[in-house]
Amino acid sequence: VQLQASGGGLVQAGGSLRLSCVVSGRTFSSLNMAWFRQAPGKEREFVAAISRSGGETTYAESVKGRFTISRDNAKNTVYLQMTSLKPEDTAVYYCAAEGGLGYSYYSHDYDYWGQGTLVTVSS
Repeated sequence: VQLQASGGGLVQAGGSLRLSCVVSGRTFSSLNMAWFRQAPGKEREFVAAISRSGGETTYAESVKGRFTISRDNAKNTVYLQMTSLKPEDTAVYYCAAEGGLGYSYYSHDYDYWGQGTLVTVSS
């Protein structure tokens, strides 16, 4: 299974970005998907997750109301729409896939990872 993340970049505080992650090598609709991020000098943290069908989503408190995770099973793609970005959102963002019981808040529960895309928010 391969995950290819894209869409990162440099944006001013208050701006928006949309990340994409294209999945290949496995039936996309069988995978629960998530986004994690890792800021310099910090541990990787959970951002958002979405169920196989897209019917359930969950978010970290720090991004709730600002970020939206979605998926298009016909395009094998998961998205992270980020709005009202803050400098503390600066990080490398990773998409992750889980093919077992359900989505999780814990990185060790995910089976497959993308390469990461850098988001930099300037103040």
